[in-house]
Amino acid sequence: MNRAELLTFHVLRSGMEAFFSITLLSLSVSGLALLIASGLGFPLGAWLALYPVPAKRLWELLVFTGMGLPPVVVGLAVYLLLSRSGPLGGLGWLFTPPAMITAQVIIALPMVIGLTQSAIESLDPNLRLQLRALGASPPQIVMTLMIEARGGILAAIIAAFGSIISEVGAVMLVGGNIEGQTRVLTTAIVLETRQGNFELALALGAVLLSLTFLINFGLTKLSQPR
Repeated sequence: MNRAELLTFHVLRSGMEAFFSITLLSLSVSGLALLIASGLGFPLGAWLALYPVPAKRLWELLVFTGMGLPPVVVGLAVYLLLSRSGPLGGLGWLFTPPAMITAQVIIALPMVIGLTQSAIESLDPNLRLQLRALGASPPQIVMTLMIEARGGILAAIIAAFGSIISEVGAVMLVGGNIEGQTRVLTTAIVLETRQGNFELALALGAVLLSLTFLINFGLTKLSQPR
């Protein structure tokens, strides 16, 4: 192998390593953000649906407003919180993956809460009474209702994941699109498009769509009753 071939091989190898690094970071950031948002959103959505919450209409209004909140506004708010002069500046998270996860959690959380609440409220009210008559404890009632509403809860997971894996503005603001550190698929697509590398941008877009399809397909399969 001559020098030119060695150089070409090195360039291709470096490009593949960068590609896999970007893809892995995208999945890890969005996956962890989805887990946190789901862990917080499911119980909060069930709480709003099943219990007499004080100022319930106000909470619902805040949740529905959050579902339509522009991601770039979320990114700006997180940026101000994590900047050196901000209240959380001491954490040193700005332009790091934790900052990107924080922004994505804020984007996904209202969606998980709102769709979980709607899914549980759409169930037959008599089901809860039947569970009480059978002697089920409150945690058992909540768990059973969530299982019965699994279609709506799955929709909450898919919608939340789709909104954060494809998000650009917030992760660009708080992550900085730093190569090898905070560059994810969406920000890489924007960068390559601005540089005129449309073939690479389209390839990255195809990878993003394929990953989203495969993950949603897996979630749909897992939610089906055996």
